[in-house]
Amino acid sequence: MRTAICERLGIEFPLFAFSHCRDVVAAVTNAGGFGVLGAVAYSPERLDTELSWLDERVNGRPYGVDVLVPGRIDASALDRHAHLLDHVPDRHRDFVTHLLSKYGVSAPGRPLTAVADEFGRRVTAAGASGLIEVALKHPIGLIASALGPPPPEMVTAARQAGVPVAALVGTVEHAYRQVAAGADLIVAQGTEAGGHTGEIATMVLVPQVVDAVAPTPVLAAGGIASGRQMAAAMALGAEGVWCGSVWLTTEEAETAPAVKRKLLAASSLDTVRSRSRTGKPARQLRSAWTEEWDSGQESPGPLGMPLQLLLAEGAMNRISAAAERGEPGALELVNYYVGQVVGQLDQIRPARQVVYDLVSEFGEAVERLERLSG
Repeated sequence: MRTAICERLGIEFPLFAFSHCRDVVAAVTNAGGFGVLGAVAYSPERLDTELSWLDERVNGRPYGVDVLVPGRIDASALDRHAHLLDHVPDRHRDFVTHLLSKYGVSAPGRPLTAVADEFGRRVTAAGASGLIEVALKHPIGLIASALGPPPPEMVTAARQAGVPVAALVGTVEHAYRQVAAGADLIVAQGTEAGGHTGEIATMVLVPQVVDAVAPTPVLAAGGIASGRQMAAAMALGAEGVWCGSVWLTTEEAETAPAVKRKLLAASSLDTVRSRSRTGKPARQLRSAWTEEWDSGQESPGPLGMPLQLLLAEGAMNRISAAAERGEPGALELVNYYVGQVVGQLDQIRPARQVVYDLVSEFGEAVERLERLSG
């Protein structure tokens, strides 16, 4: 299964694992794959701590960092002299208060605070610069830009550090722009994926992107949680796969227990692309939260990014805490980003075992195709 990207990055399997959990990243990297830590949840100081922890545990094996830098954001919220929270309209705050009351979510939990300013600014090119600077001080093997073309400063700094730049795309047009901006590796992510996605399915998107950006290597993402799906992606021309949802139900994942139970019970019909969590279309578990924001008669409609992100995360913190206490209304509201492969996630396994199962089933799928071809 060794592709050119394996040789370039020094990995055994072309299996890239995106996770916000350092334990998952370490486990996948140590099993021969390539773990990628999502950095948006961390301050630069905290990211430095997380990466130092990883450095001590992967024994020189390569891993990556992913930063969230959207191409378009709500520019009205970026006045450096005002708090981001000042731009959240009262009617949106009132709607959140109404939802918490309607579903009987009790008060404990962290409300929106001034800390939200620093968090919200991380999803801008300027705000992400601190995370990028920290990441490149560590021996990372890849830095990825999600949502928008990598900023010129990111590409320049990565080049100087000898670190390849990856970028996620949902259309061929996005892929052209990412390569023009300096991306060394393209992740073609279909609409089936969890988190921010476009509307084109992986089966259609991957071969189009492969042909469009050749010889730039392409990874396939979206709808991949088994070796058979991995084999299909490679057959489409991808040099590897980028997976996220499959790690949410692993033993190492920091997924809240209440959310993990919902994921294990969900079918592939239980996800929806909604702007209710971040302000941009993001596939997530369907819940009362998405339904109330997207189709509720009292909904003011989601704000743009980063304001909706701040509003939702502040509320979801309280909802998640209440869900862990077993409050029925909170269990209806709570959700998380996940792709349509959630219907395949029916057991808890160690991340290392997930890697081995993917690789084993990949081999079986290739052998089956060889038999079919005579």
